[in-house]
Amino acid sequence: MNKLNTENTVAALLFVYLLIYPFISSEYNIMNMSYFLAMIFLSLSLSLIWGYSGIFSFGQTAFFGVGGYAYAIISMNFNNPNLTLLSFILAILIAGAFAWILGYFMFYGGVNDVFVGLITLCVTLVLATFMAQTAGSQWKIGDVLLGGDNGINNIPSLTFGSVTLYGTNLYYVILIVLIVIYILLRKFGSSKFGYSLIAVRENRERSQMFGYNIPFLQTLVFSLGGVLAGLSGVFYAIWGNYMSPSSMAISAAALPVVLVAAAGRKNVTAAVIFSLIYYMFAQYLSVTGTEYAFVILGFVLLIAILLVPQGIIVTIFNLIDRYVFKKS
Repeated sequence: MNKLNTENTVAALLFVYLLIYPFISSEYNIMNMSYFLAMIFLSLSLSLIWGYSGIFSFGQTAFFGVGGYAYAIISMNFNNPNLTLLSFILAILIAGAFAWILGYFMFYGGVNDVFVGLITLCVTLVLATFMAQTAGSQWKIGDVLLGGDNGINNIPSLTFGSVTLYGTNLYYVILIVLIVIYILLRKFGSSKFGYSLIAVRENRERSQMFGYNIPFLQTLVFSLGGVLAGLSGVFYAIWGNYMSPSSMAISAAALPVVLVAAAGRKNVTAAVIFSLIYYMFAQYLSVTGTEYAFVILGFVLLIAILLVPQGIIVTIFNLIDRYVFKKS
């Protein structure tokens, strides 16, 4: 297989640029870029379950919130910098376990297609609404007040030995994890398990006739998506030392769906590139103070989805492959 194509070339150039970014940018921009990279995991989680297996979900921000809140609660109750790494791991596992439980009841219960989207949307709304009303002093886990709409503040940063991750250190940790997961997802698509999921996506009934355990495959990939979304939430909590229910609101839940659809849901490279472009552009619009910034941005994304159903980035990849790399 010829690996010289637009997708691989652009991905390599992007990651090289991100690796040298701290050397050519300010500390403020590095912190912002850390946030952008952390949010890319949320898009990748949906690209994994929707792109590979055809499971449409509005629940990724629920797993995002579970991961962020779990890290905050565990690390603040431990109250020990040396245990933040353990808190990090436990929080991701809790998000994955939550996704597994939800997926188990859905897929072994025969729920599929649009009903998965409805159930995950309801779960997200219920979770966000519940967390928003936990403002009283009675709402606490251990010594940590949940804070209602105000969320949890002063969440500990991740610490490795004597090194506390902040600024450039945090940026490189997030970037390295992103590169590793990106490579794994690319390899995952051409693995036996990946092909099984694609078969399920294309024709669930036929795959079942060939002996595939459809509910197990769907539950497993759904929980892996929950792990990635939870990882995004944990990195967000570490980055801002803050977590609130607004991160699970309906607007937040819809955003990864729009980004992945506009980029090209079956292509993880497209999800990375388009998500990064979106967050950078959204910040630029908000900084410039444009009154209708996000309305304009939403309109552009909507038009893109309607006019380019394969995805903007995927369409660009295909055009360049055709005319530059001479691929049909």
